[in-house]
Amino acid sequence: MAPGMDNTTTDSGTSSARRSRSGSPDLIASNAGTALPYATRSALHLKGLVPSGVENFAVQEQRALEQLNMKSTNLEKYIFLSWLRSTNINLFYRLVLHNLKAIAPVIYTPTVGQACQEYSHIYPFLAPPNAVDGLYISLNEVENIGEIIQNYKESTAEGEEPEITVITDGSRILGLGDLGMNGMGIPVGKLQLYVAAAGLNPDRCLPIVLDFGTDTEKYLQDPLYLGIRQRRPKDDVFYTAANRVIEALHSAFPKMFIQFEDFSTDHAFGLLDHWREKALCFNDDIQGTGCVVLGGFISAVSQAGIPAKDQRILFVGAGSAGVGVAKQLVDYFIIEHKIPEEKAKAMFWFVDSRGMITANRGDKL
Repeated sequence: MAPGMDNTTTDSGTSSARRSRSGSPDLIASNAGTALPYATRSALHLKGLVPSGVENFAVQEQRALEQLNMKSTNLEKYIFLSWLRSTNINLFYRLVLHNLKAIAPVIYTPTVGQACQEYSHIYPFLAPPNAVDGLYISLNEVENIGEIIQNYKESTAEGEEPEITVITDGSRILGLGDLGMNGMGIPVGKLQLYVAAAGLNPDRCLPIVLDFGTDTEKYLQDPLYLGIRQRRPKDDVFYTAANRVIEALHSAFPKMFIQFEDFSTDHAFGLLDHWREKALCFNDDIQGTGCVVLGGFISAVSQAGIPAKDQRILFVGAGSAGVGVAKQLVDYFIIEHKIPEEKAKAMFWFVDSRGMITANRGDKL
């Protein structure tokens, strides 16, 4: 996640803000802010440069919550929290953990959907300039993936390799469609929830967006759009570039868990099929959503009083999540109820914005 920033310089001339992470001693001190004891202020040559009052962390949190509640819209709250995370990561997570019910809908759904749509417009206000918040890998820079990974390593504390990445290409964000580079808000938000709910180390979480273009004309024509201004590549170019990136990431961080997120349906299945036996990975939309729905469905079938072979299932939407859920339900019918595969598949129907999906409809679905 994004480190706090300071203006000191190392002997090598590299800003320590690039190298410091929330776990380093200097950043722990700087993140203490108004809670920094007098003795430490003197040691850090801060005497007279900050207000004289010394507070505890609870008072800092109270002030932050007050400011958060003064924001009139959830998007303003999102921007405020993003800036707080980038400048005082410890205070940010204290605030989130103590107010999870209120803040989770701001840092993730539903607010993150609007934040993604507006991402290019709000990006400069989410963190100080040059704060490292993840990797933005352009299709035009894939050949330089080694340099990009090295740049990331130089922005982290030595030995702190990422344990997990959430990676998207922004092509199918939350049912909002193709948001291109703006989809970065999803990996960032998802990893924040993992830190808050599962206790992951924020310094070892790596959000990534593959900026491979967008087919959404609105963004191609938007003068403030920060992604590359070109349409999405053909499948052969996409897979060559995406696989090259993942190969480089897996080589650099072989123990890192890779979570594919919000890819278009075809690419979601294609990447998962290619990598599931080669690297520690999964697709959240296909497998994550699928296992949760399957658990509920198993219970529902047992309560319905209708034999499994007589069930009929209609899906509204045919994205990677819907198709992934269907695949897991088909496997459930085959394995648990001994229903032949073709009969199991015949129990399912899909409807999207264009109507019933059939083999002769004339599109890829």
